Amino acid sequence: MAAHVLSRRLSSGGGSGPPPQLAGALRYAACWRSYSTAFREERDTFGPILVPSDKLWGAQTQRSLQNFDIGGERERMPEPIVRAFGVLKKCAAKVNMEYGLNPSIGKAIMQAAQEVAEGKLNDHFPLVIWQTGSGTQSNMNANEVIANRAAEILGHKRGDKFVHPNDHVNRSQSSNDTFPTVMHIAAAMEIKSRLLPSLGNLHTSLHSKSIEFKDIVKIGRTHTQDATPLTLGQEFSGYCTQVKYGIDRVNCTLPRMYQVRRRYICSCSRCSLNG
Repeated sequence: MAAHVLSRRLSSGGGSGPPPQLAGALRYAACWRSYSTAFREERDTFGPILVPSDKLWGAQTQRSLQNFDIGGERERMPEPIVRAFGVLKKCAAKVNMEYGLNPSIGKAIMQAAQEVAEGKLNDHFPLVIWQTGSGTQSNMNANEVIANRAAEILGHKRGDKFVHPNDHVNRSQSSNDTFPTVMHIAAAMEIKSRLLPSLGNLHTSLHSKSIEFKDIVKIGRTHTQDATPLTLGQEFSGYCTQVKYGIDRVNCTLPRMYQVRRRYICSCSRCSLNG
């Protein structure tokens, strides 16, 4: 609370003291309960800004924290999206090495991106879902974290831009491309790793109950009228079939979910949209 009050006073311009970017960094630290007394200077096209030295993100992520001071930790970007950025950036680095990216830098980027994909760097992705519509800040958050981590892998310091978040990691990608792609990756991974296994367990349980209840007869009643009797096992077999059809429908979406395109390209005969 004290850090938050101090940052507000500093940012108001009253009296002498640290520069405004320190006030913003302190305000961030107070909101996220990860206050650090040490900061480093990062730079982007808007100039210098202070970033907590124990974090891997850079200038644009820090600006997003200060410009979108809303939501708090409960509204952070979902972890599956963060991990999907790791998958995407690793694949991009592998391809970029075939088109001129320095192999030593490319391999370090791949290693850092793999750590993101494995969830090892989740604490360095603090942004909330409230940001620009194309997800630009989250794309840059990934670029900056991976760049600084790759620099560390190569024996350099955070923030020295030996591995550059734009020139080396992003390398001409647009957030209009990357964010829809990571949404597809995240959705596909969640479907395969969580949704389908859970539905499979539910289907198995319902099937076992349909067998267990096969001899329990229910009296059929429809609006107080006599109706066709059935067993409780038959009723559960209906639930079982419903879940099976649901699994089939989900599986049918996956081929289209796996498609990764450059922006949105309509293939119907009536449209002339292009990427």
